[in-house]
Amino acid sequence: MTRRIEILGVRVELVDVEGLHREILRMCRRTREAGEGCDPVLNVNANCLNLAWSRPWLRRTLNEASLVFCDGAGVALAARILRLPVPARITYADWMWKLAGFAAREGLTIYLLGASPGVAEEAARKLRRRHPALRISGAEHGYFDKSSGSPENEAALARVFAARPDILVVGFGMPLQERWISENRHGLGCGVVLAGGAAFDYVSGRARRGPKFLTGNGLEWLARLAIEPRRLWRRYVIGNPVFLARVIRSRLFGQRPPGREDRRRS
Repeated sequence: MTRRIEILGVRVELVDVEGLHREILRMCRRTREAGEGCDPVLNVNANCLNLAWSRPWLRRTLNEASLVFCDGAGVALAARILRLPVPARITYADWMWKLAGFAAREGLTIYLLGASPGVAEEAARKLRRRHPALRISGAEHGYFDKSSGSPENEAALARVFAARPDILVVGFGMPLQERWISENRHGLGCGVVLAGGAAFDYVSGRARRGPKFLTGNGLEWLARLAIEPRRLWRRYVIGNPVFLARVIRSRLFGQRPPGREDRRRS
């Protein structure tokens, strides 16, 4: 069992990459042996915790996940401010390659679902090039009607279910991917489902990362803001100070997120 902390009403596991791999392997084996699944493995950064603060359904989805790991320097900073153990930061831009190598070694199959047309397929080719033993059971874009019961959504679910991957990586962006996983997890037929965000864009080369002196020192948000200012300014210029203020109020006054953790979608 892993240890966990709580930040702004969301439980976060204290795992590093090796521990995360062990947990994913355990979940996949349990599914194979007992027919159980699928286990959601989600991640949080400052933006996700801001979204969860005002969206009780998202907070509930995160807290009902099998495992939630830290994907952002802001979460680690929050842990320090709250005087909690600091979780390891695991970012998909780096981890996706390690996940592929781990899956190849353990004989686990992966299915990539998300991003714009052609991106998941290109990501699959690059992952296989680096890890020739990797078995990818499917790769398709996320541009379809994801509403529950829609013909396009049912067709996508059927394709994933037929492939029966050990690991499904969903890259729709927050909070759409978390909502989709919550609504469809019981019809996926996989062992573990991951919320991958922009992972396929990074692996395929469609998205650029900032220089190492920023990405390696907790300032990846600044690099992303410089690359995509029009799309991301609100998330970082407004969102980061709001997140920090919420953490400080939580530390000083014990403030908790408003609203009940119900299943309303907003």
